[in-house]
Amino acid sequence: MDKVYLIGTDIGTSSTKSILMDTRGNLHATSLSEYGVLMPKALWAEQWPDIWIDAVKKTIREVVINAGVRPENVAGICISGLYGGSGVPCNAEMNAIRPCIIWMDRRSVKESKWVIDNIGAERLYNITTNGADPYYGFTKILWIKNNEPENWNKINVFLPPNCYAIYKLTKEICIDQSSAGNIGGIFDMEKRECSIEMLNAMDIPVSFMPERIVRPGEIVGHLTNEAAKEVGLISGIPVCSGGVDCLPATLGAGVFKPGQHVAMIGTSMGWGYVHDKPLLAKNLVTMPYVIDSDKLLYTFGGAATAGALLKWFRDNFAQLEVLNEQKGKLNAYKALDKEAEKIDPGSMGLVILPYFMGERAPIWDVNARGIIFGLTLLHTKAHIYRALMESVAYSLKHTMENVHIGSRLGDKLVITGGVTKSKLWRQIFADVTGYPVLCPRGEVEAPLGDIFLAGAGTGVIDYSETKKWVKFDELIMPDPELNNLYDKYYEQYKEIYLQLKGNMENMAIIISGSFDQR
Repeated sequence: MDKVYLIGTDIGTSSTKSILMDTRGNLHATSLSEYGVLMPKALWAEQWPDIWIDAVKKTIREVVINAGVRPENVAGICISGLYGGSGVPCNAEMNAIRPCIIWMDRRSVKESKWVIDNIGAERLYNITTNGADPYYGFTKILWIKNNEPENWNKINVFLPPNCYAIYKLTKEICIDQSSAGNIGGIFDMEKRECSIEMLNAMDIPVSFMPERIVRPGEIVGHLTNEAAKEVGLISGIPVCSGGVDCLPATLGAGVFKPGQHVAMIGTSMGWGYVHDKPLLAKNLVTMPYVIDSDKLLYTFGGAATAGALLKWFRDNFAQLEVLNEQKGKLNAYKALDKEAEKIDPGSMGLVILPYFMGERAPIWDVNARGIIFGLTLLHTKAHIYRALMESVAYSLKHTMENVHIGSRLGDKLVITGGVTKSKLWRQIFADVTGYPVLCPRGEVEAPLGDIFLAGAGTGVIDYSETKKWVKFDELIMPDPELNNLYDKYYEQYKEIYLQLKGNMENMAIIISGSFDQR
């Protein structure tokens, strides 16, 4: 009997990745296609969707060729994507009118304030379980309405990145529940449908939202003849909805039931918690989860910087370590880790605020900035490096704390991403949060979760099988004494931000004025 294969594809902010696996969990091929982000003004970020579509088709085609599989043995494809903010504004011909305003864009400050002032935070939260901030897609949609009337009048529908790609492969218009929920203020979380009340209150036409709302993992269409030729497959292959990429990535880390929580820590950081009852988590983001999406919810917080802090430090202050690495000696990060291991927890009184690019959850402060507090002439490069590691752990704890449910969190914290390469950092996360830390073996990314969804959606595998695919390294236990010490540092971490928040706002005004005068 011929093997059966599945393809998982994730559209990321800087690249699209596809993988091809068989139904026993064996990886046969991967393909990655990179691209950039348009930043026409400070704090603006957008992308033309054509780069995503080209990358989706290219990477799918390449995994099929590289794996050497027969196209008819591919049982299904699942596509997830970055949080597309506004979504792709499509005209009647289903082509993009303008670039998609993506998640990192912060231009819709006035729109966010208008929603709070005119609709009210409480009313908004009661319907959507989310707040109003430039992060959310609905505020970016309002920005287009307020600032680009010519484009606004051409819009037929908004589609998130993965749903736009699904349309281009199948000609089916839909939106999955997780992507719809992540738009924020126009999705009724209890009913799992768009809120007519909120759309009317914001004067957004109901027709701008896809009428068909599907469950993640659901078969939404099949490859058209044209698309099949472009990706090297046969027409009629099922295409499944994925969702916002952090959710399939969480699924790929082995999260199948309520109570489990995962921190995905790379350049930035996201922590997500799966639950089946509404939470009081007004400073975090909530959307339907990718499995049992009618019942389960996913609440998460995202920090703007994590691994990016160590890269910044390496690039600017570790020239010797980088030079030694280039000479064939120890990797620069490992060399810095080795020195930081010699430093006592707490970095001899250093507390760093990791807000080097503003901050998202839980403080939602575009003006927040990085602070190194407590420096003395006795501090060394290694102290600062360790303090940067500790700052990311404080940031994670701050997000987790905002769920307000204490012991209801699962008794273990799963951590994925590049930070897991550092034994020291894994231990710091355990000691700061107080949770035993589990790290999956190998890479855990959204395309793996997409494989799980494609397999379940097409019926060729079920979740009881895919659970066996996830293997973990040895459990890392927190040190109770160090946890008590870090609690004291953590309280200072929060207090320093509150004390300096006004200074950060004033500095933003000064800097803005100095740029305006140029």
